[in-house]
Amino acid sequence: MKDKLHRALIDATHNVFELMFNISELSDHPIDNFKYDDEVNIAIGIVGDLEGVVIYRFPTSTSLNMVKIMSGMEFEEVDAFVTSAISEIANIISGNVVTALSNDDIKCDILPPVQCEKHGEKEFEIETSRCIGTAIGDICLDVRLNRAS
Repeated sequence: MKDKLHRALIDATHNVFELMFNISELSDHPIDNFKYDDEVNIAIGIVGDLEGVVIYRFPTSTSLNMVKIMSGMEFEEVDAFVTSAISEIANIISGNVVTALSNDDIKCDILPPVQCEKHGEKEFEIETSRCIGTAIGDICLDVRLNRAS
Protein backbone atom coordinates (compact mmCIF):
# COMPACT_ATOMS: atom_id res chain seq x y z
CA MET A 1 0.00 0.00 0.00
CA LYS A 2 2.78 2.40 0.91
CA ASP A 3 4.43 1.88 -2.48
CA LYS A 4 1.17 2.52 -4.38
CA LEU A 5 0.57 5.68 -2.37
CA HIS A 6 4.14 6.87 -2.82
CA ARG A 7 3.99 6.30 -6.60
CA ALA A 8 0.61 8.06 -6.85
CA LEU A 9 1.96 11.09 -4.97
CA ILE A 10 5.11 11.34 -7.07
CA ASP A 11 3.24 10.87 -10.35
CA ALA A 12 0.53 13.40 -9.41
CA THR A 13 3.11 15.98 -8.34
CA HIS A 14 5.08 15.42 -11.54
CA ASN A 15 1.96 15.83 -13.69
CA VAL A 16 0.83 19.02 -11.93
CA PHE A 17 4.29 20.60 -12.04
CA GLU A 18 4.70 19.75 -15.70
CA LEU A 19 1.28 21.13 -16.62
CA MET A 20 1.21 24.24 -14.41
CA PHE A 21 4.89 25.21 -14.19
CA ASN A 22 6.43 23.55 -17.25
CA ILE A 23 8.81 21.63 -14.98
CA SER A 24 9.40 18.03 -15.98
CA GLU A 25 12.46 17.15 -13.91
CA LEU A 26 11.68 16.08 -10.33
CA SER A 27 13.82 14.21 -7.85
CA ASP A 28 12.54 12.20 -4.92
CA HIS A 29 14.61 11.99 -1.75
CA PRO A 30 14.26 11.18 1.97
CA ILE A 31 12.85 13.69 4.41
CA ASP A 32 16.15 14.22 6.26
CA ASN A 33 17.29 16.53 3.43
CA PHE A 34 14.36 18.91 3.99
CA LYS A 35 15.30 21.52 6.60
CA TYR A 36 13.51 24.84 6.36
CA ASP A 37 12.45 27.10 9.21
CA ASP A 38 10.08 29.16 7.12
CA GLU A 39 7.47 27.20 5.22
CA VAL A 40 3.82 27.07 4.21
CA ASN A 41 2.13 23.90 5.47
CA ILE A 42 -1.10 22.85 3.79
CA ALA A 43 -3.07 19.85 5.05
CA ILE A 44 -5.47 17.92 2.85
CA GLY A 45 -7.75 15.52 4.71
CA ILE A 46 -8.41 12.12 3.17
CA VAL A 47 -11.63 10.15 3.81
CA GLY A 48 -12.93 6.84 2.48
CA ASP A 49 -11.01 3.57 2.34
CA LEU A 50 -8.06 5.52 3.76
CA GLU A 51 -8.48 8.20 6.40
CA GLY A 52 -6.02 10.78 7.60
CA VAL A 53 -4.06 13.65 6.15
CA VAL A 54 -1.39 14.60 3.64
CA ILE A 55 0.61 17.63 4.68
CA TYR A 56 2.37 19.55 1.93
CA ARG A 57 5.34 21.53 3.25
CA PHE A 58 6.42 24.29 0.87
CA PRO A 59 9.43 26.43 1.83
CA THR A 60 8.60 30.12 1.49
CA SER A 61 10.98 30.49 -1.46
CA THR A 62 9.29 27.59 -3.29
CA SER A 63 5.86 29.06 -2.55
CA LEU A 64 6.82 32.48 -3.87
CA ASN A 65 8.39 30.96 -7.00
CA MET A 66 5.26 28.90 -7.70
CA VAL A 67 2.91 31.85 -7.31
CA LYS A 68 5.15 34.05 -9.47
CA ILE A 69 4.87 31.52 -12.30
CA MET A 70 1.11 31.11 -11.79
CA SER A 71 0.25 34.80 -11.55
CA GLY A 72 3.12 36.58 -13.26
CA MET A 73 3.43 38.80 -10.18
CA GLU A 74 6.31 39.17 -7.71
CA PHE A 75 5.58 38.59 -4.02
CA GLU A 76 7.98 39.44 -1.22
CA GLU A 77 6.23 37.46 1.50
CA VAL A 78 3.58 34.85 2.01
CA ASP A 79 0.17 36.50 2.28
CA ALA A 80 -3.42 35.28 1.91
CA PHE A 81 -3.16 35.25 -1.91
CA VAL A 82 0.01 33.12 -1.86
CA THR A 83 -1.44 30.74 0.72
CA SER A 84 -4.62 30.37 -1.32
CA ALA A 85 -2.67 29.60 -4.50
CA ILE A 86 -0.43 27.08 -2.74
CA SER A 87 -3.50 25.47 -1.16
CA GLU A 88 -4.99 25.02 -4.61
CA ILE A 89 -1.84 23.30 -5.87
CA ALA A 90 -1.99 20.88 -2.91
CA ASN A 91 -5.69 20.34 -3.64
CA ILE A 92 -5.04 19.55 -7.32
CA ILE A 93 -2.21 17.13 -6.52
CA SER A 94 -4.37 15.39 -3.89
CA GLY A 95 -7.29 15.08 -6.30
CA ASN A 96 -4.98 13.43 -8.81
CA VAL A 97 -3.71 11.05 -6.12
CA VAL A 98 -7.17 9.84 -5.09
CA THR A 99 -8.08 9.43 -8.76
CA ALA A 100 -4.98 7.26 -9.30
CA LEU A 101 -5.77 5.22 -6.18
CA SER A 102 -9.28 4.57 -7.48
CA ASN A 103 -7.66 2.70 -10.39
CA ASP A 104 -6.41 0.24 -7.72
CA ASP A 105 -9.93 0.03 -6.26
CA ILE A 106 -9.06 2.28 -3.30
CA LYS A 107 -11.94 4.73 -2.94
CA CYS A 108 -11.12 8.01 -1.24
CA ASP A 109 -12.13 11.64 -1.33
CA ILE A 110 -10.34 14.80 -0.24
CA LEU A 111 -11.37 17.54 2.14
CA PRO A 112 -10.72 21.25 1.52
CA PRO A 113 -7.15 22.39 2.16
CA VAL A 114 -6.30 24.06 5.45
CA GLN A 115 -3.17 25.82 6.56
CA CYS A 116 -1.57 24.03 9.49
CA GLU A 117 1.41 24.53 11.73
CA LYS A 118 2.19 20.86 12.44
CA HIS A 119 0.45 17.56 12.70
CA GLY A 120 -0.38 15.81 15.95
CA GLU A 121 1.50 12.93 17.47
CA LYS A 122 -1.21 10.36 16.68
CA GLU A 123 0.10 7.10 15.23
CA PHE A 124 -0.97 5.96 11.78
CA GLU A 125 -0.72 2.64 9.93
CA ILE A 126 0.73 4.35 6.88
CA GLU A 127 3.30 7.03 7.64
CA THR A 128 5.72 8.24 5.05
CA SER A 129 7.59 11.45 4.41
CA ARG A 130 9.36 12.23 1.18
CA CYS A 131 10.73 15.32 -0.46
CA ILE A 132 10.45 16.24 -4.08
CA GLY A 133 13.08 18.50 -5.57
CA THR A 134 12.15 20.77 -8.48
CA ALA A 135 13.82 23.56 -10.41
CA ILE A 136 11.84 26.10 -8.33
CA GLY A 137 12.44 24.51 -4.93
CA ASP A 138 11.71 21.53 -2.72
CA ILE A 139 8.39 20.24 -1.44
CA CYS A 140 7.93 17.78 1.39
CA LEU A 141 4.96 15.44 1.62
CA ASP A 142 4.03 14.05 5.04
CA VAL A 143 1.47 11.26 4.66
CA ARG A 144 -0.44 10.04 7.73
CA LEU A 145 -3.21 7.52 6.94
CA ASN A 146 -5.15 4.62 8.44
CA ARG A 147 -7.25 2.08 6.63
CA ALA A 148 -10.92 2.77 7.31
CA SER A 149 -12.49 0.33 9.73
